[in-house]
Order: sequence, then structure tokens, then C-alpha cells
Amino acid sequence: MIEGRGRGSQLRGQSRCPWRELGLPGNLCCFLLSGEPSVPQVRVSAMLPMDELLSHLGPSLLLLLQLQLLLPPASAFFPNIWSLLAAPGSITHQDLTEEAALNVTLQLFLEQPPPGRPPLRLEDFLGRTLLADNLFAAYFGPGSPSRRFRAALGEVSRANAAQDFLPTSRNDPDLHFDAERLGQGRTRLVGALGETVVAARALDHTLARQRLGAALHALQDFYSHSNWVELGKQQPHPHLLWPRQGLRNLAQVGDPTCSDCEGLSCPGNLLGFTLLTSGYFGTHPSKPPGKCSHGGHFDQSSSQPPRGGINKDSTSPGFSPHHMLHLQAANLALLASIQAFSLLRSRLGDRGFSRLLDITPASSLSFVLDTTGSMGEEINAAKIQARHIVEQRRGGPMEPTHYVLVPFHDPGFGPVFTTSDPDSFWQQLNEIHALGGGDEPEMCLSALELALLHTPPLSDIFVFTDASPKDAFLTNRVKSLTQERRCRVTFLVTEDPSRVQGRPRREVLSPLRFEPYEAVALASGGEVIFTKDQYIRDVAAIAGDSVANLVTLPLEPPVVVPERPLVFSVDGLLQRVTVRIHGEVSSFWIRNPAAQTSLDFLFHFGIPMEDGPHPGLYPLTQPVAGLQTQLLVEVTGLGSRRNPGDPLPHFSHIVLRGVPHGAELGRVPLEPMGPRERGLLAASLPPTLLSTAGPFSLELIGQDGVGQGLHRAAPQPCAVVPVLLELSGPSGFLAPGTEALLSLRIASFSGPQDLDLKTSVNPSFALTSNLSRVHLEQNESAWGCLWLKVPDTAASDSVVMVTVTAMDREASTVPPTHAFLRLLVLGPAPQDQLPAPVHSTDPVLTTTSSVFHLSTLVTPGRAGGGLVGNPWRGTVGAVLLLLGLASW
Repeated sequence: MIEGRGRGSQLRGQSRCPWRELGLPGNLCCFLLSGEPSVPQVRVSAMLPMDELLSHLGPSLLLLLQLQLLLPPASAFFPNIWSLLAAPGSITHQDLTEEAALNVTLQLFLEQPPPGRPPLRLEDFLGRTLLADNLFAAYFGPGSPSRRFRAALGEVSRANAAQDFLPTSRNDPDLHFDAERLGQGRTRLVGALGETVVAARALDHTLARQRLGAALHALQDFYSHSNWVELGKQQPHPHLLWPRQGLRNLAQVGDPTCSDCEGLSCPGNLLGFTLLTSGYFGTHPSKPPGKCSHGGHFDQSSSQPPRGGINKDSTSPGFSPHHMLHLQAANLALLASIQAFSLLRSRLGDRGFSRLLDITPASSLSFVLDTTGSMGEEINAAKIQARHIVEQRRGGPMEPTHYVLVPFHDPGFGPVFTTSDPDSFWQQLNEIHALGGGDEPEMCLSALELALLHTPPLSDIFVFTDASPKDAFLTNRVKSLTQERRCRVTFLVTEDPSRVQGRPRREVLSPLRFEPYEAVALASGGEVIFTKDQYIRDVAAIAGDSVANLVTLPLEPPVVVPERPLVFSVDGLLQRVTVRIHGEVSSFWIRNPAAQTSLDFLFHFGIPMEDGPHPGLYPLTQPVAGLQTQLLVEVTGLGSRRNPGDPLPHFSHIVLRGVPHGAELGRVPLEPMGPRERGLLAASLPPTLLSTAGPFSLELIGQDGVGQGLHRAAPQPCAVVPVLLELSGPSGFLAPGTEALLSLRIASFSGPQDLDLKTSVNPSFALTSNLSRVHLEQNESAWGCLWLKVPDTAASDSVVMVTVTAMDREASTVPPTHAFLRLLVLGPAPQDQLPAPVHSTDPVLTTTSSVFHLSTLVTPGRAGGGLVGNPWRGTVGAVLLLLGLASW
């Protein structure tokens, strides 16, 4: 228990934590196939002598011998685990993506012994269920958090699933290997993988994961939408990922491929031929006579002769006429996905590949520094703390993998400096000195926005300043961007808000001038800490604690009430607790201190999409007013137990609390989605629960294995946005000297809206729009276009962020809605670089949805359970040699 007295005191109980455990499917005989989210467990048994088995593993070779995959039946490769409500027991794109990533990560761990620790042994993983926490603990050490790794896989998986929902991609046959567009599909697939490499090398890992998700979606669709499996193939296509190899034996326009099938199940509708084909879907392009359809209830072409279809997306005949071959297609898609990840590892190197998927327990280190003349002490404190972090963690698992530095003053800010080399970061930081300026205010929020564009998600950003912001008009946009990036911002301010003497000022400033900092800190889950020059070095130590990965424990009451104790629960799974107190505190004491834990959770929102051939959950960063929304929770560190034999912890409810006062808005039961050890839970959030204006926080309630209470709080609050904004991007990467067309959709689901629309771009390229004001009735949408001009002088490999803001013209209390789109400027491709074909770039949005009808947004009363109790069945043998990587 903590008790505190004093005006303005703030107390927070936190403890360190790793990440969530991953489930694992497949039964291997010579190498291990890891598993994850929506797949049951994988058991591993050796059928070769261990010395012979280990001799097959080489640094650039992944060998899968006598591979037995015990995969659940599925329904087309549906987007994500939510799809299992429509087709229980299915294998989804999410499953395939995360399975493959874990395979290649384990291969990396086996081939690269951890520094200062014994190397991993394959036999230690045989006969066990592989979980991400266990994998990280074995490689980095006990308690090492895999949270960032799991979040990166989530980004890739959601980008993969989004291909079935986005208006720019859902009906494009080239992106799904439909309509016999096999050559075009291969070009787009190889191009997306090449763009992944370019974005990763430019250190824009968010964009790289989006392009990787799109590439994997197309690759996996090939095995479900083509007749590769029906041709009796037991291996992935040997030329699909290699651009210098042509696709052969393709069916031509005049070749009939299918016979008529009047039933749902069509096992014999392919004509007897050896040519490669795929099914047509919908009406664009139209299906020629004699050609196969994709098939399923929502495919309009399947009612035209020849009827039926050939997709193997699921085990449900209503969705997949070749449902009986779903397992074989999934097995090949998994092996091909492992190939793709291995190719990226070859192109990026182990270090670059690890950064792409955040295969590290460490966080990044981001500093935003005021460099005006009065900031000497603060800059020195930042240097000392950065040096301490680098030296203390160098060579260890918690050494930061990404460094960001953004200076600012008045009137300028930037440039941003990013690196993965600690010595380069230290050298750059050491060259910063307090020079000139000295008057208030400064361009702090502009610099912070620049840092957010270049800082990885789930990171901490530290702002050192002694001045208020000159660019307070950016407050709402920066708040929204912190929530989109899930970054926590802490301001270390050596200007007391009540002080009237200090640095020169051009004008009399309001005592409320620091409120923008407080608003951003509140929205991001951070803090504003006011201190004095003589204490800044001690206060700056907060950066070291935050880089160490903390979980948040809820306080009761959530805010300071004079003379009332602040209480938080220290459960048996905690190992260490950090309590931070700042403000005007006259006295305090802490009773019963104890405890660090690996038990934490991630979450995201989504809208069920049930009106198309691939039902699933379309992810949202924030819920939208008027839409019935699902909350998906991923519990991390479920292996944390007092004793190894104790049952797993479990969580039963999610509590929503108003921010900042902490009033309970409601509690919703959580339903498991799949086996308990996966830690994936879902809750249906009714619109009435989300109707309260203002931000809210999430609190997870449950019990450990012996019945003791567990409480965890999300570090960032959430907010319900009044409208949905969907911003979709241009064809391919941006090129200097070109103009790109963007499309915008805005929709209201909660009543009439009179909105002003504003656009901006960082850096300041020319941007025009044909939509600046709109009136919407309930359930109405409006569309607009934006034109972005990229100057000839635009730097190659530079990140561009386009922002659209929708603001209510009348109600100043209604928060604005923001949509963000990340783009990358790409110069001429080097000789060894893959060319970037023309295609649609995925949007990165604060709130997103594809085109849908409200009648389809009916949330099932019970979420999940699709995999619970479903037997694993079906086996296939395979040998996969990943050779010739240099040819890609």
C-alpha cells in the first residue's frame, strides 16, 4: 500500500514485464515448426539420430525433413482468428504468417549463439510446445520480454488481413492470384517483398511490415486460389519468389479449365489438364466461357456456367468448393511463407531481419532536445543518461536497437537523426550544445511529431525543455499520433509553470501554457515532470527505467485524494515494483513493498466484417462512435507462475474507466479465442458503453493459478472518435518529381455531422484536396481526392506522413479525428534492387474500415472458441531446401 499527502502529487505503481506466450502447431521430425495465435499446439518428435539431425542445419539452409503438420481444418485462408466464427477450425492468414515467422526466428536463434549465454540446442525444444516467452527466455535469459516481437508480428498479420478488406486491394485480382493473373500476381508479390527490403533498410519498419503483410497475403493466396495443389504438387512453387525465373505451363485465355458443378462441394470440376490456372471472382474481370470461378456464396461469377469454384480457403463448402484440400493448401502456404521470411533474412542480414520483426527484448531510445541557450544543464543530463544506458546495456539483451534524436529551438526543429549504432548516436548527441535563442516559446511539438514518425511503436520518447510550445495548434494531431504509434511521451520540464522570472519572452505568456504537454502526456500514458536545473540529472534517470520495459498496475483510487491512501495489488507473479512520485509532496510512505513480471497484455479494436468471401475482424486503432466494436486482448507472459506446476493465470473481465478521474464506465466479460495458453481473448463493446465523451483506460481483471487476484492496466488511454476516416495511398513508392493521388473516405454512424477537413504533410510537400467541408447524416459516407506533389529535391528513402483531420464545425468539445498515411520516397533502384511495380499502398490509419454495410456488423453473442476442442488432423510429408538465396 502507498500513502501520500501533498498538493499535486502523482503516484504510479509499475513493474517490469516480458511478453505474451504463443501457441504452436505442427509435428516435426527434423526441425521445429513454431506456432502462434490461432493455431493449437505443435508437438515435436525426432525420427533421426540427434547428431545426424543437427548436421543438416546450416547457416543459410532451412531443412524440413519428414515434416508432419497437424493443422486444423479451415475455411479459405480467412484473414484472422475472428474468421473462425464463420468457419470454426480454420487456418487463417494470421496463423500462417506467425507460424512462419516463429520458424525462421528459431532458426536464427539456433544459428547465432546468444552473447554470454550457452547456445540453444534443438533437442531442448523437441517434445515441447513452443511459446514465444520460452523462446526468448532460452535465448536472451529468463524473464526477457517478447512483447515488442509479438507486436511486430501483429503489425504484419493485420496488414496481411487488411488485403481482404481495403477498397484498394480487396477486389484486385493481381493481389490475390485470381482470374488467371498469375504472372501479374507474381510481379506484384516480388515487388512487395522488394519494397519490404527497401523500407527496412531505410529504417521505416512500420512501412516494411505493411508491405511484408501484403506480400505474404498474395503468396498464401496462390496455394488456395490456384490449382497448384490439385496438380498433385507436394512442394511450394519453385519460381514464385524468384523474379528471374518465369512461370511456366500457364493456362491461356482460350483453354477451358472447369466443368459445371451445381453443388457446394466440387471435388471433380477441374478438367484433366496439367496447366496452371486460378479462379475468377466477382464481375471484374468477367469470367470467360469455360473458366473456373473462385467459388462460394459471395462470388457472383460462380453462378455463371461453369458453376462452382476451386478455392481452398476453408473447410466450409459454403465458402470453399475445394474445402477438402484446404489442409494441403495450408501446408504449402506455410512452407512458402517460411521461404519468404528466410529470403528476407538473407537480404537484410540477421541484424536487419531482427530489427524488422523486433526480435529483441529491448526498447528504443528517443530524445527530443531543446537546444536554446538556457538548456545547458538539461542537455548534459540527457547526455549522461544516454551514455549510462548505452554503457550499461551494451552487448546485452536489453541494449537499445534503435536510437532517435531530434533537436529543436525557435524557429527551427530537426533534422531527425536515426541509427542502430550506439556509438553513432552518442557522437551525434555529444555534438549538440546549448547555443543562441533563449526566448520562449519553442517549436517543441513539431520536433515531437518528427520523432514520432521515426520512433518504433511501443516506445518511450523523452522531451527535455524549459519552454512552452509555440506550436500548440499541433496538440490534437500529436495526441492522436501517439495513440496510433502506441508511444509514451514524458516531458522533463525545468520551467516551473508558476515561475514568472527566467528566460526572455517576447510576450506575456499564460500560466496555462504547458497544458499542451499535459494533454499529450495524458493521451500517450506518459507524464509531465517539472523540476529544477539542479535536479534534472536525477530526474533524467527515468529514461533508464522506462527502457527497461515496465507494466502498469492500476491504483485505487486512480487519482490522488487528500488524506486517502493509494493502493495497488502486488500479486505473486511480480518480482519487482517501481514507484514514481513527483509533484509538491510534503511526505509519503510505502508499506509492504515487493516485486517485475512477465505478465502483461496488448490490445486492439476491430469491426467484424461478415458480408464478403473472407469474413474477419478489420482492426481499428480507436473505436468509432456508433459502431459495435470488438476488443481483442493478447495476454503476454502467461508462463509466469509461482510454481512450475501451478495452473495458468486467466483473465475474466475488462474494466473501462474514465480518464483522468477513474470512474468506472462498465465491465465486460472476456471470452477465450482458442486454447488458453495462447492468451487471446475477445470482448464485445456495445455502443452504449462507448458513448461517454472523453478518454478511457482499460484494466484487465483475473486470477493467478492459485486463485489470487490479478490486475493489469493498459499504459495508454483510448478515445472514441466521432467519425471514421479512411485514407488510402498511391501506386507504389513515391518518386522525386512526381504527383501522387490519394483517396479519402469519411463516414458517420452516430448521427449528423458538419465537418471541416484539414490536410497536412510532413515534410512540407505541396498537398491539395477537393474536399474541405462535408455534411453527413447517420450512415452516410463522402469521398474525396488529395494530390501530393513530390519535389525533385526530395531525399530518397525519406518517410512522408500525410495527415487528414476532421473537426466538428459547431461542437468545440468534440475531439477531432485523424487519419495518417505513411509513404516512402524511393530513388532510382540500384542494380541489385528489385524494381518496384505499380500497385496500391496500404493505409496506416487512426481509424479504418473497408466499405461495409451496417447490417453486416452484427456481433455474435459469444466470441471465439473456434479452435477449442477441434482435433488436429491431416498430415503431409515435405522436404524443403532453401537454396540460391542470392538470386532473389
